[in-house]
Amino acid sequence: MKSILSIVTASLVTLSLPAGNHGDVHEGDLVFVVNPHGNAITSVTTAIDSLPIDHVAILHRVGGDDGPLYALEAIGAGVCLTPIDSFINANGGAANLVAGRVEAVNHHRSVRNALAYAGRPYDYNYMPDDSAIYCSELVQKTYVDTCGRHIFGTIPMTFRDSSGEIHPYWTQHYGKQGLSVPEGEPGTNPGQLSRDKKVKILDLKF
Repeated sequence: MKSILSIVTASLVTLSLPAGNHGDVHEGDLVFVVNPHGNAITSVTTAIDSLPIDHVAILHRVGGDDGPLYALEAIGAGVCLTPIDSFINANGGAANLVAGRVEAVNHHRSVRNALAYAGRPYDYNYMPDDSAIYCSELVQKTYVDTCGRHIFGTIPMTFRDSSGEIHPYWTQHYGKQGLSVPEGEPGTNPGQLSRDKKVKILDLKF
């Protein structure tokens, strides 16, 4: 039986450590991270081809079309720009990455919108109404069409696993802070974005 990572590499995307000028990359392309072991996020979300996707970042060339390539992402350190080679290594290598291109979007304006969040803290509670921000929220809040309208909506969040029960991790995570699990609150997740009809999965070679 093929491993999930071999399926990713064969049928969805081929990424490699940086070489040349990454000519296949477009400003504003998305890169999704597959966690081969799964975690509390992938246990309660659904991604394209049922892949265990738990993170998404925005590809951005600093300084223009010929500039160095970075991943604009919301991680534990907050919203930041990560050099693409560091991003690939931090996420276990190229085989764990799936690229997507957002259609019907103003890519440059959307990336500028996302860059405006640089320095914001990471939102560990995945709430829509505070100053912190999480990875897929960064995409949802900043990608717009040529008229400036947001192209990604929110969905009711769920923290229920395949058994239909709230995953124990999330009960503990919110309980430690004296909070209820925000089941049904508006939000987004990387898996949902990977399945969105406006995102075209690419066979992107660097």
